[in-house]
Amino acid sequence: MTNVFMVFLGGGIGCALRYGAGLVVTSAMFPLATFVVNVIGSMAIGLFGGWASRFGWSEGMRLLLTTGLCGGFTTFSTFSKESLALAEAGRWCAFAAYAIGSVTIGIAAVALGYCAARH
Repeated sequence: MTNVFMVFLGGGIGCALRYGAGLVVTSAMFPLATFVVNVIGSMAIGLFGGWASRFGWSEGMRLLLTTGLCGGFTTFSTFSKESLALAEAGRWCAFAAYAIGSVTIGIAAVALGYCAARH
């Protein structure tokens, strides 16, 4: 039950941070807030995973920060919805930049965070 609480706590914090990011980062032409959140969240989950491995974090701490915080903060479902909206609107360049950029930069950010945390 403790692990469930840790995920719940981290998820609530992550969701509140995500909401705040949407208020601060705005763009009428591109879903910039979701893009920024996904890249930051990818870096964070890489860092937390690397630190958990390096420092032997407890399962509860790992769940709080990765499954909870990062899971609540990142917005892949929103990313998918916004990608579809760009495609449906025929905004193919924005769609391609958003979809390809989110995935490739997100994966690179996870790798960078993980490597940085391990050294």
